[in-house]
Amino acid sequence: QRYVRKEGKCNVHHGNVRETYRYLTDIFTTLVDLKWRFNLLIFVMVYTVTWLFFGMIWWLIAYIRGDMDHIEDPSWTPCVTNLNGFVSAFLFSIETETTIGYGYRVITDKCPEGIILLLIQSVLGSIVNAFMVGCMFVKISQPKKRAETLVFSTHAVISMRDGKLCLMFRVGDLRNSHIVEASIRAKLIKSKQTSEGEFIPLNQTDINVGYYTGDDRLFLVS
Repeated sequence: QRYVRKEGKCNVHHGNVRETYRYLTDIFTTLVDLKWRFNLLIFVMVYTVTWLFFGMIWWLIAYIRGDMDHIEDPSWTPCVTNLNGFVSAFLFSIETETTIGYGYRVITDKCPEGIILLLIQSVLGSIVNAFMVGCMFVKISQPKKRAETLVFSTHAVISMRDGKLCLMFRVGDLRNSHIVEASIRAKLIKSKQTSEGEFIPLNQTDINVGYYTGDDRLFLVS
């Protein structure tokens, strides 16, 4: 079984990880490392939950102030005009957080608690936008699929070159836009037993592929 797969990923699975809470200490990197389906699910859920949460608060404010009982009363000044139920409160929450502002539902100056809630939702919405959009941007910009167009020879061979036995394999880039300053590293992975009797199943040894002479530069563009 291969230690490193053809696409460059290590074929190693972490097991018995007990301190899973450490992933939450760096929640941004954890979200970026998730698979796309989970990332998109969290993206949709975060926005939906915040819209529903603030929509519920807008509805509670209107309900406690008695705006629902004076919907048809022209002399009554509600907290939010044209807010007549939870659905309209939910729509107003979306309009506020996304700064759409259709103009049909508008907060009035006779509702100080609504003004405070508007400020809180605007600030929190900006934080959510910065966090989630930044997470999606970083995930999209990661060149994980770039390795799909880097091909390696199926077999490595050992042959004479300048009077020396050399390990040789070929690497090619299928794209016209080559990677700038691309270099290669090679490692020999094999089991080893130390002089003290310790057995190391995956001992890694660097193979010199021209690092000091600059021969490790793969492609023509540099």
